[in-house]
Amino acid sequence: VLLFYSLIIFSILNNINCQLLPPLPSPNLTFIDQSLALIFPIIQNFKNTITLDPFGVTKTWTGPDICNYKGFYCDNPPNNSSAISLASIDFNGFQLSAPTLDGFIDQLPDLAIFHANTNNFSGIISSKISNLSYLYELDLSNNQFIGTFPMSILNIKTLTFLDIRYNLLTGIIPPQIFLQYLDAFFINNNNFIQKLPDSIGSTTAFYLTLANNKFVGPIPPTIGQAPNLLEILLLNNLLTGCIPYELGLLKKAIVIDVGFNMLTGPLPCSLGCLESVEQLNFAGNLLYGQVPEVICSLKNLVNFTLSYNYFTKVGPLCRELIENGVLNVEKNCINGLPNQRSILECVLFRMRIKLCPLQKSLRIIPCNISKFSPHRPERHLISYSALSKHTKLY
Repeated sequence: VLLFYSLIIFSILNNINCQLLPPLPSPNLTFIDQSLALIFPIIQNFKNTITLDPFGVTKTWTGPDICNYKGFYCDNPPNNSSAISLASIDFNGFQLSAPTLDGFIDQLPDLAIFHANTNNFSGIISSKISNLSYLYELDLSNNQFIGTFPMSILNIKTLTFLDIRYNLLTGIIPPQIFLQYLDAFFINNNNFIQKLPDSIGSTTAFYLTLANNKFVGPIPPTIGQAPNLLEILLLNNLLTGCIPYELGLLKKAIVIDVGFNMLTGPLPCSLGCLESVEQLNFAGNLLYGQVPEVICSLKNLVNFTLSYNYFTKVGPLCRELIENGVLNVEKNCINGLPNQRSILECVLFRMRIKLCPLQKSLRIIPCNISKFSPHRPERHLISYSALSKHTKLY
């Protein structure tokens, strides 16, 4: 009887150990570095969770040569130049399906880069990724992740590139994310719902894409304090209020797109100080008044879109841009131009115009408008590429 119960207890303990401990690598396998031996069972466990592998990628994930697995890349870790460890994973376009990444990337201590655009990974983004002390690029775009913004990202001090666009994330983004030292921040095509925080002006990002969400309220005036912004996309949200004068202080900006919101008021003349800007999009709002000539004098403008608003007047410089195909003012209220709104639409809108709180600031031009750089050819715009699901950005 005692032997019988001993066998039962041994069996139970054995099953518990099997559930809690990852399988050990086969003693017959020889790894070029002990760190690779330690992560071998983690990779194999993850491989076993993959439910779809249309390109047969995981067939290469066998044996001890992890550095030659498809999508896996090795390098010397920062703290040991003589060691070899798993430094980077690139699953872009593999179309792998798995119920979670939890227990996988968060268990790879030397991981610096993880790119997984266009797969079918789901679940929540693990809070354990904050344990990755070398991670500086994280791309989880175009997957099926759910839940709220992964707050643990705030604890990854090395992170400079964050791309979580095209997922099913909801709720709010923490204001502190704009205090991180990010070069690029892409969260478009999710379901974030909140006011834009004042901390947006503290971002160090060069590329900021918040498009196709449900951001509400005004554009914070602090936006003009962002020191590095080259491209900012806020299109297709629910933004209201007037365009702040401070938007014209983004001297380095090449792209500003706030199209298809509910912004109102005149365009601020400070936009005439955007000496580097090539793309300006204010289409699909409730803007009105005269299109400032100072904006139309910008020498680098390639595309200036004001369609589907309620502007009533354009000057000679703006008319020249219309003739050259640079300025689009279709569906406004400008007499003498083709393809405008009906008189009734324009009259009804005029009856409910609301003035901006700081109306006088919209006439200020805080720069010497004679100092412009020479015309440049149109360049590749990274933020607009972010609006395409399958595009690898970096």
